[in-house]
Amino acid sequence: MSVIEWQPAFSVLVVRFDEQHKKLFNLINELHSAMQRGEGQVVLGGVFQSLADYTKTHFADEERMMEANGYPDILRHKAAHEYLIGRIMELQKEFIEGNGVLSVAVLHFLRDWLTTHIQGEDKKYGRFFNAKGLF
Repeated sequence: MSVIEWQPAFSVLVVRFDEQHKKLFNLINELHSAMQRGEGQVVLGGVFQSLADYTKTHFADEERMMEANGYPDILRHKAAHEYLIGRIMELQKEFIEGNGVLSVAVLHFLRDWLTTHIQGEDKKYGRFFNAKGLF
């Protein structure tokens, strides 16, 4: 069972970013599956690392496109990205040090943040890029 599933309502109408968002959804679901199977810390840690790494890659790609096209709300968007990256790094550090656990609450936080961010902030840049002929 997935903790998050892609739906057309999540589309930002920019194919490259929709595909990246789907990958983030898949990584969250992989983390959920590993937790459900009770897999060891090494497996969970590896999946969590993949999620952390891909999140940074995706955010950097969005920000490069925003900068290249003069997106007017880039500073606020970057701040939202920095918040999530910081939170993921905190969770990852706690997990590695054995002081934190990857729980359903953590998964729900990641799911909720991502879906809210996509449906709010990312939809705005989608319209902006579409107006510039970028799909």
